Amino acid sequence: MTNIQDALVNAKDNMPNVTPTPPGFHAQATVHELKSRLQWGEPGLTIIDVRDHEAFNQCRIQGAMNMPIDRLTGMVESSIRPDRDLYLYGANEGETSRAANLLREAGYQKVAELKGGLLAWQEIGGAVEGVIEEPGADAYNVVARLQAFNETRAKEQQM
Repeated sequence: MTNIQDALVNAKDNMPNVTPTPPGFHAQATVHELKSRLQWGEPGLTIIDVRDHEAFNQCRIQGAMNMPIDRLTGMVESSIRPDRDLYLYGANEGETSRAANLLREAGYQKVAELKGGLLAWQEIGGAVEGVIEEPGADAYNVVARLQAFNETRAKEQQM
């Protein structure tokens, strides 16, 4: 089944830009890829923040689940199907990589390490939440959000 899914993702990524499609899944994902998938409304993914609860409560990617790395495997196994697309980020690239490897060893095959983590997400204007964040000025402006989507899509096409 994985070979068929991989073939579909490769075919989708190589299609001409006649009909816009969200990016496929990659083990090393950029924040632009994740943002594009979220803007497309793709339900088959989960964002996991592996930092401690205090850091998570301060600021996180909007919609992320907190599963600290020391309890990650047990928490994921009890609540998430193994075929789900998982996007992980931690306090740094090393923590993110370690968490991804733990899940891959536990049998999760669609685990993406979010390059740049929370900082990179904030740099592209990705939605965040937490006690130190407020919605951006254009959070409820549909025109501004559509313009941002088109800009993100253009950047993805250049990759």
